[in-house]
Amino acid sequence: MKYDDYIWDLGGTLLDNYETSAQAFERTLKKFGISVSHQEIYDALRKSTDYAVDKFAGSVPGFLASYKEEERLSLEKPVLFDGASQVLAAIKAAGGKNFMISHRNNHVLDILKAAGIDKFFTEVVTSDNGFPRKPDPKSILYLVDKYEMTRPVMIGDRKLDIEAGKNASVPTIFFSSDQEDTDASYNVKNLKEILSL
Repeated sequence: MKYDDYIWDLGGTLLDNYETSAQAFERTLKKFGISVSHQEIYDALRKSTDYAVDKFAGSVPGFLASYKEEERLSLEKPVLFDGASQVLAAIKAAGGKNFMISHRNNHVLDILKAAGIDKFFTEVVTSDNGFPRKPDPKSILYLVDKYEMTRPVMIGDRKLDIEAGKNASVPTIFFSSDQEDTDASYNVKNLKEILSL
């Protein structure tokens, strides 16, 4: 493996959460008397949660908090992408380290535990750490400096993950089954491909 330190995004990268989140978002909209097609919600969430909230419920008081609670409950049984556990385990077995940067709060730690992958991570950075959101590079630079990384790589499924890596001068891997990011160092359609990079 070319890299020693793998900095992961969670949702859409290791955790197949778009479908779960879209269902939770749709249920929350219905609570507030709003009807939107499932596909529209799914597509909006692929861009970002903030984008979806602004688009469908930007003027609805209490919507975000209600959605976050609905999503939290649905994530008690997280679903990982194919190969996620195996790739994390292989990196650790080869002497590498896994890290995570998530925009979610410390509830991420419960999700990782429920998914059975918490044991593979050296450190998990969440919104509770107080860093600016990606694509700001400060959270990545914090990990690079703290662990004196010389061969790190950032892995994510959205442009902001790739931009964050580039802003930190760290190589990047874009993961998506149906699209590519021309700014990323590498593009993979299956997580297992990461082990051959």
